[in-house]
Amino acid sequence: MKIADIKTYPVRIGHRNQMLVKVETDEGIYGWGESGFSSRELAVTGMVNHFREFLVGQNPMQRGRIWQEMYRGQYFEGGRTITGAMSAIDIALHDIVGKKLGVPVYELLGGKQRDWVPTFASGGGSTAEEVAEMGKAIWAEGFKAMRLILQTTVENGDPNLFEPRESIAPTAEALIKLREVLGFEPVIGIDYHHRLSVAEAASFCQMMPDHTLDFIEEPIRDECPEAYEELRKLTVVPFAIGEEFASKWQFLPYIERGLTNYARLDICNVGGFTEAMKVAGWAEAHYIDLMPHNPLGPICVAATSHLATAVPNFSWLEIRHSVGEPDLNFYDDDIFPVQPKLEPGKVILSDEPGLGIEVDEASLTEPYKFWEPQHLHRRDGSHTNR
Repeated sequence: MKIADIKTYPVRIGHRNQMLVKVETDEGIYGWGESGFSSRELAVTGMVNHFREFLVGQNPMQRGRIWQEMYRGQYFEGGRTITGAMSAIDIALHDIVGKKLGVPVYELLGGKQRDWVPTFASGGGSTAEEVAEMGKAIWAEGFKAMRLILQTTVENGDPNLFEPRESIAPTAEALIKLREVLGFEPVIGIDYHHRLSVAEAASFCQMMPDHTLDFIEEPIRDECPEAYEELRKLTVVPFAIGEEFASKWQFLPYIERGLTNYARLDICNVGGFTEAMKVAGWAEAHYIDLMPHNPLGPICVAATSHLATAVPNFSWLEIRHSVGEPDLNFYDDDIFPVQPKLEPGKVILSDEPGLGIEVDEASLTEPYKFWEPQHLHRRDGSHTNR
């Protein structure tokens, strides 16, 4: 069996773009993958096309060797564009191998560790009372873990205005209210989207009573592990870090120095199954559970769920389908007629060969839409972290 073609589909699905990749073989078996380098999908398309030039004609069963060639076969190794493309191709190759052998991908990774994959939901509100009500609704829906945020209000008609220091007190008040309403049983976290400084993050965490938060995700930027070491001294709140990491080497200091308590691995960014399994084993050796980043479409849901099914050290999978986010339509049934089954608080995989997902290419009709995330600024005009 040989790779016959690699096709890219940067398309609009629901409320966001998705970067889909299809790898075809000369035996008619094909595989689907997805890249997670959001808002830079066309850059990934270019990188996939570069890889296509030397991958066509190769044996897709040799996915580990192909991974090494994609990473090492250029002078400028690494970076999110490269590994975003590698991730999609690697996921598609695993889909092909599973179909060729007649087994689900999780069987290629060691077999089932669990029968279904626990998930957490996200939501928010513009007041402490709305945040508490949203938490109650998510809990009532059947989720045992959730991530809540106080949504910033638009000031002077400017949705890009954000003052980090001013955000922390009302956000802390909202989370305290949420914990008072729900009690100790639910798992409650927050994603601060690396918008704070070390001092601001410390102040935020110190505003809250013990066990208000079960985790804080990405409170500060990750380029400097030493900054997280300083923050670790100032709070006991568990950290969830890693959704931006594009390799095992970026995870290295965070795992080895005990700087993360949950590994926010993104299989569509870190290098696909080949790299994700290495990070998972490394995290297991340090008693760290995976809590994967999963903001994309059903291919990412399927791939991450196969990973989650096969590893022992797993907590919850991010899922963008709940009462907190009801209208995103990332998982369009017309485009993805076969995909994992979603229930509140869980993903249930089928035993179909490969990823257990199909894509109706004829339905990929909505064109790619150029989109920029918010470019946040403060009142004085200076830029601040997105």
